[in-house]
Amino acid sequence: MAGSGEQAVRPRTRLAALLVDASAGALGAGQGHVAGVYLRSSTPGLLRLAVLLGLPGALFRPWWRLHVARPFPVADAYRLGIQVVLPNATETVRRYPQFAAGLPFPFGSVHVPVPGSAEPLGVLTVLCPAASDAMDEPVDRELLARLAEGLGAELLGLADGDESAVAWDAEPLCVRPPAVRPAKARLGRFTWDPVTSTVHADDRLYALLGLGPDEFAGTGPALAEAVSSSEAEPILAALHETAAGKPPPGPLCLRSGDGLLRLIDLSPGPVPAAGGAPLVEGIVLDPGPAASADGAADLLPQGVFCMDRLGVVVYVNAAAARLTGRERSWLLGRPVGEAMPWLTGPPYDDHLRGALLSGEPVHFHVRHPVPGPGGDDWLALSAHPGPDMLTCTLVPASRMDTSVEEPAPAGPEPHVPEEAVTGDPSMTPLYRPIALAIALTDAVTARQVSAVVVQELLPAFGGRRLAIYLLQDRHLYLAWETGFPQGFLAPFEGVGLDAHLPGVETLTTGRPLFFESMQQLDATYPGIPLDAEEGARAFLPLISSGRPVGSCILGFERPRSFSTEERTVLTALAGLIAHAMEKAQRYDTEATLARGLQQALLPHRLSAHPQVETAGRYLPGTQGMDVGGDWYDVVEAGDGLALVIGDVQGHGVQAAATMGQLRSAVRAFALGDRPPDEVMSGTNHLLIDLDPGQFASCCYLRLDPATGRARVARAGHPPPLLRSADGRTRVLDIPGGVVLGVDPRAQYPVAELHLEPDAILALYTDGLVERPGADIDDGITALRLALAKAGAAPGRRGGRSLAGVADRLTSTARHSTDRPDDVALLLATLRRAPGYRR
Repeated sequence: MAGSGEQAVRPRTRLAALLVDASAGALGAGQGHVAGVYLRSSTPGLLRLAVLLGLPGALFRPWWRLHVARPFPVADAYRLGIQVVLPNATETVRRYPQFAAGLPFPFGSVHVPVPGSAEPLGVLTVLCPAASDAMDEPVDRELLARLAEGLGAELLGLADGDESAVAWDAEPLCVRPPAVRPAKARLGRFTWDPVTSTVHADDRLYALLGLGPDEFAGTGPALAEAVSSSEAEPILAALHETAAGKPPPGPLCLRSGDGLLRLIDLSPGPVPAAGGAPLVEGIVLDPGPAASADGAADLLPQGVFCMDRLGVVVYVNAAAARLTGRERSWLLGRPVGEAMPWLTGPPYDDHLRGALLSGEPVHFHVRHPVPGPGGDDWLALSAHPGPDMLTCTLVPASRMDTSVEEPAPAGPEPHVPEEAVTGDPSMTPLYRPIALAIALTDAVTARQVSAVVVQELLPAFGGRRLAIYLLQDRHLYLAWETGFPQGFLAPFEGVGLDAHLPGVETLTTGRPLFFESMQQLDATYPGIPLDAEEGARAFLPLISSGRPVGSCILGFERPRSFSTEERTVLTALAGLIAHAMEKAQRYDTEATLARGLQQALLPHRLSAHPQVETAGRYLPGTQGMDVGGDWYDVVEAGDGLALVIGDVQGHGVQAAATMGQLRSAVRAFALGDRPPDEVMSGTNHLLIDLDPGQFASCCYLRLDPATGRARVARAGHPPPLLRSADGRTRVLDIPGGVVLGVDPRAQYPVAELHLEPDAILALYTDGLVERPGADIDDGITALRLALAKAGAAPGRRGGRSLAGVADRLTSTARHSTDRPDDVALLLATLRRAPGYRR
């Protein structure tokens, strides 16, 4: 009998198999380059990449985890439950600039939600060749939708009612895509006579080109056309240059008619016996996954190596092994990051990502560390992607024409943690500052700015520790820290600007300070407390428009150097952070003022009536300026009560101030027991006369507790809800006029309704029922169902607690961390009393 451990493993194995099958199907839906599946994790709001086909996992590490609130296509597909189709890079940049900044390559993508019982279980994603036109479909969307639906049904069956069983909390499974090309390399030889243009080929060349001897014209143009009809002219030009004694410095990498890669190596041959110009000798090679089977590429003098789409080296010829300084037997079967560690980190990760995602070749220089006094070598590398592998050629850079791309000057190699990006800092991708700048535009609080810096800046430079201090009253106070030992920064809280500390002096002098080791930091500031024995530190001044904002400290685990270019980029990024922090401080000041004004203007006590119970709730938003113009009130009106709820357009101090004026106006009209239509008209004229540049919605209800009769007027506000004593809950069809503050001639019709004892009337603002990308009617329906359920719950005294109902109706909004708007709710119920008249 299988043990419990084996029983637990089987569902996970079945889950992995389902995900791999769906990803493989998505890969074939549009001849995609990369496919994968994101699933929910055990962390609320966090999606994790579960399976990745067609790309080494390390090259996709920044996108292993995505929060559903991030402005990324995967998050939108999950959160909104819709397909997100990005046919090319232009559309990606327009709709998702942060995503495009991290992957600035020409490709398209489609992201399809995997349906679950109540919300999606995850997202099926495929990255594919870019479409030439935004209207073109990059993949078969219907097929992808069927794959996602089938996967969702399989996952629900596997979950057996417990959807947490298909959550994913591990690293992604990186899987090779199905093989789509022959598994064995092929090679053919030929000679070309430049005088007669005659080609003599061996039988293997005919087999390689798929031609019979009688189908080949035997001339140079015919050879070029047979090898690659789309690139015949470069082949002919290379033949003539080789005949003139100028052979290409490396193999020509071309695409054949079937789209597969071919390498052509040309070299001067012997002079014919009859005299004349030297012949040209050539080799045509189709490098397949098992190129080592016949050693074909070993005949090339240039280095050639191949890695599959998981980044594992599957072939190395003798020249490549010699250039890398390793034995072929050691290189084969290892991830490229292990076999050739000098080929990882920025910008090399970006080049390889670009080739694998876009399907286009890339050419760049790479610095290869060589032990000894000779220093490092520079190699020119060309990477040519195929359907199932990346074929790379290597030649010494001295043999290449460097007029287009000169290698950066050699310098000390910075040392950073293994999981961080590494490489030549002078070649750090420009999109890192762009990504940070774009991300900072969405951050409005100091906490949000700091979180963006952690997400975008630290990974780009391999940092592990961050501290941001802000200046207040000539003292520095910690705004955010991560990675430092607990309590280490406490003694530095509130230090003055006269302190002899690097975090202070970088701000007072305006100069960034870089320490390549902790020993160097200790020597410069003797006696300063150190948080580690090993590492490096960067202290950056946060200065915006000439005004000091604070200072930023970056910590690295090991000693490292900082190149001139890296120092320049970090200093520029500090300016972006300073500007964002200054904006955040203004926001915090205004938010505090608005919050105080809002709380002061909202009613602290609702007018009471012995036959009426009321309950009100207000929740500020949590995105952007989190205080808006929502309000509610209960006012004595004659021998009854007036119930009012409203929503001023906008957020901040202005919205809160306008709300206070409208609340006072409505309250004055209600105390005069004016009819609902006159209350709306009078308030409308007042708002127009005030001319604050804002409008407001409002719902006003005059209730007679003795009879339960109510008269209602609406101004562009969501309709009330009514839960009858028998539990039936409905949306009240109340006619209404336009919002207040727009049309001075607006009319506000009055409707009548009857409120029975123990029935619950609900007035609310749109923040409780509206979500981006969703229909507000769906939100109202959800609130109606929630009221029907919550209103039936038992409360104090054996009956129903109206306050408890209000808490339950606002529970989801109260616990949400991303409320885009504030929320107001007002509930009322009529108590049954002696002498009640219907």
